[in-house]
Amino acid sequence: METTVKRVLIVGSGTIGTQVAALFALRGFDTVMHDVSKERLEHAAGAIAGMYNELAAGGHIDAEAAAAGLERLHQEEDLGRAAVGVDLVSESVPEDIALKRAVFAQLNEVCDPDTVFTTNTSDLVPSMLADATGRPELFAAFHFHSPMRGGDVVDIMGHPGTSPAVLVLLQELAGELGQAPIVLRREHPGYVFNNLLNALTRAALELAVDDVASPETVDMAWKRVMHMPVGPFGILDMVGLDTALRIARLGAEQLQDNGLQRIVDYLAQYVEEGRLGVQSGRGFYEYA
Repeated sequence: METTVKRVLIVGSGTIGTQVAALFALRGFDTVMHDVSKERLEHAAGAIAGMYNELAAGGHIDAEAAAAGLERLHQEEDLGRAAVGVDLVSESVPEDIALKRAVFAQLNEVCDPDTVFTTNTSDLVPSMLADATGRPELFAAFHFHSPMRGGDVVDIMGHPGTSPAVLVLLQELAGELGQAPIVLRREHPGYVFNNLLNALTRAALELAVDDVASPETVDMAWKRVMHMPVGPFGILDMVGLDTALRIARLGAEQLQDNGLQRIVDYLAQYVEEGRLGVQSGRGFYEYA
């Protein structure tokens, strides 16, 4: 496989897509962001400028690096124009399998035939999307963990038809991005860390749902015994209670899990009140 990644296309300008674009541009890649909404693209560009300013203020990068990153960043509403000359696509649209399949089908029509496709999905596995890409051998999951907020690992998960050369390429790319590659031997929903985190947060939520202890008490136990700065409910606030609700609802429906359904009902109360966590200023805790 001769592909060299120089120009990347980030599809979806939500929270994680914006951070992925910021990382690629900062690390020297010509980066195109695509979204169907001009407003979302403009918001993402402003958010990235803010991230770079924070890094510069903290002494993590200099002003020249921040300016160069912004120069390498481009926004494009038209998918055909966005796809011109890209070597790799990173998809970060909402976790809707039909939507993702439709997006990859469109990408297959406008991208060069040797462009590598990746998904940043948190919940799905690549084989659910591979045939829709039109290039299953060039497709894998390349899943980031808030890379502009301290996350420095990226999950790499192929499907049975993924070319081994693509997996090697993604491992090398992870290194160029300053991310440690977590390579899965086979498909598994939730990768490695998310499975560990889901087990912790489910146990915490069950204690609250069963009225064994309050979220504050659960967090205090975890933080003090494990000497951690944040507990499972604080983590859920950071993830977003809307995201946590979506994941729990998906699991409850797919597994017919009554325990997860009780968690769905519990989280739904917070989401319906607009208490989404850090992003809305309040969740299990209040944020200034």
